[in-house]
Amino acid sequence: MTDNSRITVIGLGYIGLPTAALIASRRLEVIGVDISKKVVDTINQGKIHIVEPDLEGLVSHVVSNGYLKAQKETNKSDVFVIAVPTPFNKDKTPDLSYVQNAVENIIPVLEIGNTVIIESTSPVGTTEKMATLIFKKRPELKGKIYVAYCPERVLPGHVIHELEHNDRVIGGIDKASSLKAKAFYQYFVKGDLFITNDRTAEMCKLVENASRDSNIAFANELSIICDEANIDVFELIQLANRHPRVNILKPGPGVGGHCIAVDPWFIVSEFPKKARMIKLSREINDGKTQWVIDKVAEKVEVFENTHKRKPVVACLGLAFKPNIDDLRESPALHVVLELIKKGLNIMSVEPNIREHATIKLYSLDSALSSADIVVFLVAHNQFKDIQIQANHLVFCDLS
Repeated sequence: MTDNSRITVIGLGYIGLPTAALIASRRLEVIGVDISKKVVDTINQGKIHIVEPDLEGLVSHVVSNGYLKAQKETNKSDVFVIAVPTPFNKDKTPDLSYVQNAVENIIPVLEIGNTVIIESTSPVGTTEKMATLIFKKRPELKGKIYVAYCPERVLPGHVIHELEHNDRVIGGIDKASSLKAKAFYQYFVKGDLFITNDRTAEMCKLVENASRDSNIAFANELSIICDEANIDVFELIQLANRHPRVNILKPGPGVGGHCIAVDPWFIVSEFPKKARMIKLSREINDGKTQWVIDKVAEKVEVFENTHKRKPVVACLGLAFKPNIDDLRESPALHVVLELIKKGLNIMSVEPNIREHATIKLYSLDSALSSADIVVFLVAHNQFKDIQIQANHLVFCDLS
């Protein structure tokens, strides 16, 4: 790759757009491709369609200087980075249609010497399948292009910094592909770059998030036990963590986001008889969300029996974690939608988004002044100074 190389990033969401902007900041020509005209138009105005600190200034800079351009069509390039979603189906099996569509779109424009990198979280064997798809339609390219897998491992709210500074695992379909992909990431990643094969790199991302999911499941199960035992779980964890070799995570209303709530199922779907603890952890964390719904319903029932009317319930937070706008797989969002289905009088507060397609949003002051019951679902900074009262249900750590 040279300073005159063109890079195409396919998928301009929570990972693709920051990645494209960071690469463009190295004065490389970057084409961002997305199926949404609204997303394309927004980016070409130097603006962003997601909430992520420091991203809008970076996008504005690289767009105004001509290093980043967004479009819907895929053109010739030197490097193609695929950063599209990989959701799961209703039966918890992975949906690879977005990745496959992205690959099929680049096949006609691929040329000898090109590099194709998949960053989308994928089940083991995906990179090999996509390479096979390419060579089936373009057999003349076999052995003459480079195909690799390199998953991101970033924290929403800190994406720009972590894309640049976190270590990366790179796995090519062959050694040449691994080395070619490593040379590409060296342009904009300051962290260490570790080379392996594609299958190990794919499993590495899944294992990282399955491990975190299992640790959260312990905390969520503990919170349910402590509720029955009349113990403050947050105080208990704080005390237990004084042990030099104990580090219990903090419980919440479940687990959300496109990684931890999704990736373990990719392992379970491929190894259903072996991934027993991984599956149980997923079930515990999903079950915690239903437990929260039931606890709110119990509180509402007590209020109705006492006051002979339906209470106003303020639900604070819809995002899957604090101080972001990302609602993907959010347990808080699921809680609110289910409570609305039950016919409860819900006032939802989410300071990081302006509107929601099906949920009416209220200001924090309006919700607090009107509410009979307040439900804390996400520990946004805006909620941390609220004094906890008897009518409050706290399912996140506000410390």
